[in-house]
Amino acid sequence: MTEITIRHNPARERFEVLVAGNPIGKAAYKTYDGGGSPQRIFYHTVINEEYGGQGLAGKLAAVALDDTVEAGLGIVPVCPYIKKFLVKHLEYAGSTVAVTPAHLQFLEDALAARAARA
Repeated sequence: MTEITIRHNPARERFEVLVAGNPIGKAAYKTYDGGGSPQRIFYHTVINEEYGGQGLAGKLAAVALDDTVEAGLGIVPVCPYIKKFLVKHLEYAGSTVAVTPAHLQFLEDALAARAARA
């Protein structure tokens, strides 16, 4: 079986799933500090289609959320997959922050600024 690795890539604000060193999935976030405590807004999780059905998205989510909690950051679940994952994994409830309009505006502005730079 091919070696699967999950790593944090803070420079790109994402957690990545790698197969044989090649990225095949990610859980992207933006760091937010406007809520009184530092938080990670998770907004997109994806696994390449050919790797679907292997439980990789769940493993990726667990690593990303564990790292977020260990770093003392709140989890802001905008991404539909992360929202669904959190419903089934109540151990993260104490670290989950409800999505607010301020989170969504921050995310929209951050993604628009990134697109403008590209």
